[in-house]
Amino acid sequence: MEDKYAELREAVEKVELVDAHAHNIVALNSTVPFLNCFSEATGDALSFAPHTLSFKRCLKDISELYGSESSLHGVQYYRNTTGLERISAKCFQAARISTLLIDDGLEADQKLDIEWHCKYVPYTGRILRIERLAEQILDDGSADGIIWTLDTFTRIFLGKLNSLADKVFGLKSIAAYRSGLKINTDVRREEAEEGLADVLHAGTPVHIMNKHLIDFIFLRSLEVALSFDLPMQIHTGFGDKDLDLRLCNPLHLRSVLEDKRYSKSRIVLLHASYPFSKEASYLASVYSQVYLDFGLAVPKLSVHGMITSVKELLELAPIKKVMFSTDGCIFPETFYLGAKQARKVVFSVLRDACADGDLSIAEALEAVKDIFADNAKQFYKLDAAAQFVISENIASDHSSKLANEVSDVTESNAKQFYNLSATVNPINLENGICPHSLKVAAQSSEQDVSFVRIIWVDTSGQHRCRVVQRKRFHDSVKTNGLGLTFASMAMTSAADGPADGTDLSGVGEIRLLPHLSTKRRIPWAKQEEMVLADMYLRPGEAWEYCPREALRRVLKVLKEEFNLEVNAGFESEFFLLKKASSEGKEEWVPFDTSSYCSTSAFDVAAPILYEIIAALESLNIHVDQLHAESGNGQYEIVTGYTACSDAADNLIFTREAIRAVARKHGLLATFVPKYALGEIGSGSHVHISLSQNGKNVFMASDESSRYGMSKVGEEFMSGVLDHLPSILAFTAPVPNSYDRLQPHTWSGAYLCWGKENKEAPLRAACPPGIPDGFVSNFEIKAIDGCANPYLALSSIIASGIDGLRRHLNLPEPINEDPQEGKLQRLPKSLLESVDALENDSALEKLIGEKLLLAVKGVRKAEINYYAQNKDAYKNLIYRY
Repeated sequence: MEDKYAELREAVEKVELVDAHAHNIVALNSTVPFLNCFSEATGDALSFAPHTLSFKRCLKDISELYGSESSLHGVQYYRNTTGLERISAKCFQAARISTLLIDDGLEADQKLDIEWHCKYVPYTGRILRIERLAEQILDDGSADGIIWTLDTFTRIFLGKLNSLADKVFGLKSIAAYRSGLKINTDVRREEAEEGLADVLHAGTPVHIMNKHLIDFIFLRSLEVALSFDLPMQIHTGFGDKDLDLRLCNPLHLRSVLEDKRYSKSRIVLLHASYPFSKEASYLASVYSQVYLDFGLAVPKLSVHGMITSVKELLELAPIKKVMFSTDGCIFPETFYLGAKQARKVVFSVLRDACADGDLSIAEALEAVKDIFADNAKQFYKLDAAAQFVISENIASDHSSKLANEVSDVTESNAKQFYNLSATVNPINLENGICPHSLKVAAQSSEQDVSFVRIIWVDTSGQHRCRVVQRKRFHDSVKTNGLGLTFASMAMTSAADGPADGTDLSGVGEIRLLPHLSTKRRIPWAKQEEMVLADMYLRPGEAWEYCPREALRRVLKVLKEEFNLEVNAGFESEFFLLKKASSEGKEEWVPFDTSSYCSTSAFDVAAPILYEIIAALESLNIHVDQLHAESGNGQYEIVTGYTACSDAADNLIFTREAIRAVARKHGLLATFVPKYALGEIGSGSHVHISLSQNGKNVFMASDESSRYGMSKVGEEFMSGVLDHLPSILAFTAPVPNSYDRLQPHTWSGAYLCWGKENKEAPLRAACPPGIPDGFVSNFEIKAIDGCANPYLALSSIIASGIDGLRRHLNLPEPINEDPQEGKLQRLPKSLLESVDALENDSALEKLIGEKLLLAVKGVRKAEINYYAQNKDAYKNLIYRY
């Protein structure tokens, strides 16, 4: 009698399998008991595993595959005498898995890395477990002596997550194992801080169990997943006894699913959520962002349990949302068992659906492809990431291994199954890295980092770096630093030698010590990392000339005297220039000639701007907005508001990214204030606010204030206004800066302030979302891209402190275009700014006499050089 479902059966047996959720295999000598191949139990409970239905069935399946005695002893004997390579080849070939995504966050004795699995599966990628990443960061940072705060942890965690996001196919959370799935979407900062302290108090190795911190990590990770369009796998339902099954019901996720911030996320509920399969099915039916995966339920349950669970998933859930995985883990046999039983179960479920009239045969055939491969390919964007190809090196190696070690597998069979063609371009296999996944080949493990750039910013505002090999960095430099001459903080924009009058020379050496919390993978140079450095005379003794230390000093005074902290955000204006020939002479000309905020200007630069934004996001620098500016080829990028010291760090990385991406495209990006005297200028406007215990206290609390700002805010801003002529020696540090600071150019040429007045050097801001009449922060426009941000912010904060100490009041705001004769002009030259600084005892006391001596000496050298070399400013495009 003809088999009515023969075509369906054949489709199930032949379909390629995309295994979208699995874990690393371990070496044969691992201490993990082989009984864990069959059960999630541990300890004494594991001894009862051989008496379960799934154990008896699975053991029989394995012994048949191996041709061994059908007993636990017989299978183990075969494993040990055959070797891991051969049994893995046999299991994976029998499973016929073409694609494997591995969550490598599960720790196990003798765990093999992801690349090891490439020998058996053509296409292999990584899923990143967020809780494990957080634990590793805290462990490593504690070992390196980092004093953890929530801000520091968040910055490093998100930085690492962003740097890895384009190297993985998804994120994964095991919140179910730690504190349950009832995620608090409104977890408060104070709660997360307490959670971090609680976790750190428990000691190392870190094991994060605090619910507040788990929820905080989950939500921040989900934001990153959204920004990179990555899915989030979530453990739901059963597992080992570490979890509380009552808290693993996916219905607890409703607060996340209902939150509009995460409505565009893509979430996959793992393990069929067993025993909550019906609940999972319901969620997938009513929430667009919910998908389902039935690994672990298949093959760990009985045959009836597996079939029932998958049927329950399909009771309400769209077929397009249900995916296969093996949840293969530790042992290669788990991958084989998961694949074998999944084929049987899916055939049974679809056959019954056809018999019941729910599906036609044609629809069931489509469902086979969807469940086993196509849904996962689309969900994890596998086809978009790379073609499913394999190098000739691997193909021949893999095929020869199978042919030699497994008698029933031949090279031709492997080529036929994996659809390998002679026309496939070979890809080199280096260091055992699996080349057929673009993301895996570029994995951001630190092992493929060759060099580390140690970056500092000198008194003249130039970025400088030393580069060391990775091994030397970790062996010595990260602890002991690098030697650097005293003269490094006395160099000008025109000469790489110490300026007179700085009291610094080539005699004497400091220690350039990496600040490890700032270490980042370089997006445009994948084999390198960069890290910002502090300057020390000797371990534990900061150098008085260190710009980062200067900023820390004034922030400390502000905190200790007034319990205030500063938040800041920068607007970076820059020109994109291209090479052109004129009368046989090469010169740099604007990249484009479109107008302010024009769509055409954005379109022409979009490929460059997109690449810059991607680089910044990978560095954990959020871009708030960008647009074409008024100048030809001029653009502006506004980066996110954050803690003051972080904002300065971010500005350095932002400039580095913009310059590097421009170079990649054959362009030159310059932040020079006035690269051409006939062009509009470029600024680096900074927005400043004050906070106390996490609350903005710059803004008035009620309508009784004069200007919509608090008394504290007014006094701080008054101090900045009062010292502004001196501040310019820091924020406008080269003579060219004053070519920009001209009336009617929105740069701020007069000593005044105004509410939303872009001609005032200090602009009180009331951005969208702030109640009318209230001021949330103020903007300093008289700052440009030649400024060292640490020194610039130090001078601003020191001035604000003086205003607070003296209880200064603001004059009346100027709410019109300032006019000559009515208001005092700000310094028209760097010489005038330095003269103002010479007489500013308040800044000298707060910033430091020695550092100010170096600043004034460098500025005077700049004045002298450019006075004698009128066209030398044109060379500044190469330095800033």
